[in-house]
Amino acid sequence: MGFFMNCIKGVLIGAGAILPGISSGVICVIFGVYEDLLDCALHFFKNIKKNTKFLLPFLIGGFIGIFLFGNLLNYIFYKFPLQTKSIFIGLILGSIPSLLKKVHSEVKVQCKYLPFFFISLLIGIYGVFLEKNLHITYNLENISFLYLCICGFCMSVGVIVPGVSSTVILMLLGIYPIYLSSISSIYLPILIPLALGLIIGSLFFMKLTRFLLSDYPLPTYYTIIGFSVGSIFILFPTITCTLDIIIFIACILIGMCFAI
Repeated sequence: MGFFMNCIKGVLIGAGAILPGISSGVICVIFGVYEDLLDCALHFFKNIKKNTKFLLPFLIGGFIGIFLFGNLLNYIFYKFPLQTKSIFIGLILGSIPSLLKKVHSEVKVQCKYLPFFFISLLIGIYGVFLEKNLHITYNLENISFLYLCICGFCMSVGVIVPGVSSTVILMLLGIYPIYLSSISSIYLPILIPLALGLIIGSLFFMKLTRFLLSDYPLPTYYTIIGFSVGSIFILFPTITCTLDIIIFIACILIGMCFAI
């Protein structure tokens, strides 16, 4: 059962790499596996058997979420935006208490770290503007292997850092439509350099995040919480009537129940 549940979590983590406004890092935080995944990936060769056993279901689920369910997840996201976005908002809200409990398990709230929360929150809110106002044209013929590697490296920020959306980064770089179409058709000339840059970037940002969590845990967690809360504003759906409000609240509660 544990293997199957971790596969399901992996599917949603993989979905975070393709769905607009969703962060893979936030989903890892929601499920309480963020630090465990970091440690297993960074110290994989210290205990290959144990780490493989833990990582395998997430890798399988992530592959399924990206390549097999990519089109389905996108369809659901766009066909039922109110319900889908509201559930994700509920998941994020439901995970915040456990994060705060973890941060303050040994120390009380310290106001000096609140700027880290507010700065990352403002960055998350700014993502709303980027998400809704980016209209960048692209040309497949003019994209080089090196540029795709750089895009993959930048994309890794959204995969590793909770609350930072990979899709916003790819939109800024002008290759999000190409990325989606390449995922759908498994077009390797685009996916290979992206994957190469993503792997290199992920290793770099995992090491950086692990260092910050180890040496500066409180400001790092405040920053993670700020990014997570900020992603709610990116996800916030369009509400036009009373029924929408009821559905919005109901789906948030459903999401919170799953997160608790």
